[in-house]
Amino acid sequence: MDSLAAAPGTGPATSPLPVLRKSRPAAQFKDLPTDRTLVMGILNVTPDSFSDGGKHATADTAIAAGLRMFYGGADIIDVGGESTRPGAVEVGVEEEQRRVLPVIQALVKAGALVSIDTTHAATAAAALDAGAAIINDVSGLSMEPEMAVLVARSKAPYILTHRRGNAGTMDSLAEYGNVADEVAAELAGVRDKLYAAGVAPEQIILDPGLGFSKNEEQNWALLQRLDVLQAMGHKVLVAASRKRFLGSLLTVAGKASPPQERDAATAAVTAISAFRGAWAVRVHDVGSSLDAVKVAARIAPAPRAEAAPAVPGNG
Repeated sequence: MDSLAAAPGTGPATSPLPVLRKSRPAAQFKDLPTDRTLVMGILNVTPDSFSDGGKHATADTAIAAGLRMFYGGADIIDVGGESTRPGAVEVGVEEEQRRVLPVIQALVKAGALVSIDTTHAATAAAALDAGAAIINDVSGLSMEPEMAVLVARSKAPYILTHRRGNAGTMDSLAEYGNVADEVAAELAGVRDKLYAAGVAPEQIILDPGLGFSKNEEQNWALLQRLDVLQAMGHKVLVAASRKRFLGSLLTVAGKASPPQERDAATAAVTAISAFRGAWAVRVHDVGSSLDAVKVAARIAPAPRAEAAPAVPGNG
């Protein structure tokens, strides 16, 4: 591989940060592969994320991890500076930006396509200025409705995630009749707000919000009914990586498997989601999911046609 960086420990520097040799042209959303499901690598620049909190808590270690994912084949690197797990403590905007902006700048310089994982419009705007191309808002506009104005103005792709409540309350709000239909209906309601702000249909990417205000059975039901979201006419992102419902499934001797032992199960979800037409998967372990989407693409080579989204103002 024509790498931009020396592997940590092999170059003249002793820092864990790979040594950048030259810049690459900025990656473009329009240039992403269209012949398979995409793989979005998760990069948490946090001390308290459920799976890898503290592992990449400094800019140097986070950049090194992001470059490894990028060189390993990740199509998108999703950078976040605030944990969104149930019960997570909120982080101020200034601290969030201190964590993520240097990382975004370095990854963009290396040629990676970066998304910003944030619920704050100010952080999203700063990240776009730093070179990020996608906004991933797990709050679904519930934290800062002004995010819709930024999305419309910037024309950036926007990942609209289904979630009820916030990190402190979401687990108590997992009551549904038909979870797939209700999630789709609630997402459609938020989509109308995006349309009203001037966001174009093609900017919107839907995420069913696995693990956010859903119990284990509801998560599985959503994975079985991705077609309900696809019928809304937008790209669909599946983010199941290492989540609690996978750990519960893999229980041994009454003990759920820890997050780091859930990558094989994650890859299985990736393969099935890709086979069913998911636009992208968001994962911690890029390599196994990249293999999975390539296999799925060979088994299901037919193009994934997207239904026409509802025209703003007509439903």
